[in-house]
Amino acid sequence: MTTNESINPWKTLKSEKIYDSPWIGLTKHDILNPNGNPGTYSVINFKNMALGVLALDKDYNTWIVGQYRYPINQYSWEIPEGGGKWDIEPLESAKRELLEETGITATKWTKIQEMHLSNSASDEFCILYIAQELSFGKAEPEDTEQLEVKKLHFNELYKMVEEGKITDSLTVAAVLKTKLMMQDGKI
Repeated sequence: MTTNESINPWKTLKSEKIYDSPWIGLTKHDILNPNGNPGTYSVINFKNMALGVLALDKDYNTWIVGQYRYPINQYSWEIPEGGGKWDIEPLESAKRELLEETGITATKWTKIQEMHLSNSASDEFCILYIAQELSFGKAEPEDTEQLEVKKLHFNELYKMVEEGKITDSLTVAAVLKTKLMMQDGKI
């Protein structure tokens, strides 16, 4: 079987918006699948892009944020992250998130990864950054956030990811990509 990456084998027959909020929408699509069989495909549409920032100082210390995550009903340690509006430069939104959650600003920024977070069910898109040459101020979390900020060496953060103690996808991806960049001498 030959595939052609530019041809969409799915055919949409009808689409219906099921739910809409300022953050997400849910659309139900009646479709014909790639084999021509009828079916239903529901897609979560995100109104903002996801952004994550791994702050890294010259001694390879980093800062993670702990908070209780309602959807998974558990506490989560993760890099500073949040959403950015599509009409705002992603780096500006990443800078805002880092400042809000940790009080950290940075003069050196490196985009390290773009990815789709769950492309079988949503269109959520993410950009990850490393922030360096750090300055420290006061955190300004949103009123929906009850955050704990923790400073730790990058090797300790990597170990937490390796041992499965951190399961947040943005954090896992950022840490593993940073580790690879370190091994390649790019950081």
